Amino acid sequence: MKILSATQLKEADQYTIANEPVPSIELMERAARACLFRILRYGDDDTEYSIFCGKGNNGGDGLAIARMLSERSLQVSVYIVEHTSNKSPDFTENLRLLTKQGKVSIQYIASKEDLAAVVTENKLVIDALLGTGISKPAEGIVAEVIGFINSSRCKVISIDVPSGMIPDTNNEGNTIIRANRTLSFQTPKLAFFFPENYAWYGSFEILDIGLDNAFIHELPCSYFFTDKEVIKQVLLFRKANAHKGNFGHALLVCGSTGKTGAAQLAARACLRSGAGLLTVHIPKSASIPMQTAVPEAMISHSEGEEYISDLPDVAPYAAIGVGCGLGTEKQTQNILKLLIQNSVRPLVIDADALNILSENKTWMAFLPKYSILTPHPKEFDRLAGAHSSSFDRLNSAKEMAAKNVIIIVLKGMYTAVVMPDGNVFFNSTGNPGLAKGGSGDTLTGIITGLLARGYAPNHAAIFGVYLHGMAADLALKKNHVESLLASDVIDKLPKAFEKIYQ
Repeated sequence: MKILSATQLKEADQYTIANEPVPSIELMERAARACLFRILRYGDDDTEYSIFCGKGNNGGDGLAIARMLSERSLQVSVYIVEHTSNKSPDFTENLRLLTKQGKVSIQYIASKEDLAAVVTENKLVIDALLGTGISKPAEGIVAEVIGFINSSRCKVISIDVPSGMIPDTNNEGNTIIRANRTLSFQTPKLAFFFPENYAWYGSFEILDIGLDNAFIHELPCSYFFTDKEVIKQVLLFRKANAHKGNFGHALLVCGSTGKTGAAQLAARACLRSGAGLLTVHIPKSASIPMQTAVPEAMISHSEGEEYISDLPDVAPYAAIGVGCGLGTEKQTQNILKLLIQNSVRPLVIDADALNILSENKTWMAFLPKYSILTPHPKEFDRLAGAHSSSFDRLNSAKEMAAKNVIIIVLKGMYTAVVMPDGNVFFNSTGNPGLAKGGSGDTLTGIITGLLARGYAPNHAAIFGVYLHGMAADLALKKNHVESLLASDVIDKLPKAFEKIYQ
């Protein structure tokens, strides 16, 4: 799914009106109707709704929602904020329709004093003050109303975006509605994917309001939201006459004393992701535990007893993952340098391998093209320097990916897979249970397995992140988010594949 800018969404709106054709007021009716059915899930017959409207089209949406709620004999109050003398035509028409209906109390708020008469206690607030057209923080009476709503402790549903949120960037420090739920039209907004903004939008749902899909398909775009439809386009299928040699031989270079569990998790995940064969290169002391825990894996043990001190011939392997529990011993650092120099295929680089790279930044230029780096925010900051926001970090990742022709998986709430061509794919699966040791090792194993299986690096990264998150979501059916383990996620990979292939 494309993540369009506010300007592009306005263009899609105008194109649909002109070419469907459909009157703009009817398009607003579609949007309001789509919101209505979601809003009704959060209330009951006794719920009282307070709807705050600006004078633009977002306010027009709010007025249409108010009319539709009152048609169901629900209790509705509307507050129109006098922040401008300009009214959009569709706002004006919906105000006429609502006034004509005569069922809803309409009050006007022109000053801070007017807010004293507004009662929000025990009401469900609908925020329709400002839409996606703003480019600077809210001010004046709108800012006063936003502060009033935020201090009311009411549940809040925002229409399209929380009022005050600038949709195409992070919004740190702005005056913004704190919504419990945001009902957003047609495509997600880029701002939803930065952790700093989560406190404002709560959670979001995308409502299809019937904008012209052919027009949207043709719009240039570099941000995408990975859903099942995206994944189904890249799936590979096993032929009935296939054998293990058809699905690649993966190599994992990982483990050190005290961190052999990371190697085991990566190995199990790699095999569960479809690799035909797997060899794990580990310290001598980890050989027996590995063969016991993952009997399907072959072992290549280093001469080092506690950490990896040498490297096997890497030529036979279709995919190589490195870093899980690796440690940062000097000899191990030299091994990573040798691996970078000798591998002709993309590498999957995680954890301690990233930490070694951060201390040897000149090696970045020699990474095999389309290698996949999987840092969490602190690991990325060690590679690229400190960042003031997630938005800045994403821009740095785009620059690094383009400069070195690599893929960067920025792990987080909506993990961003950053391509060297500038495209970014935000992931739609996963949950906070993944914020636990071992999750990254599992992801490294999955991506390495998919690479060995035959997926192109860009597809392996996007699919791997999506599969990892889906398995975690499925694991919550029998686990609480607090108790989720990386091994639980690996155990759910078969179900995740089944769900995706359906």
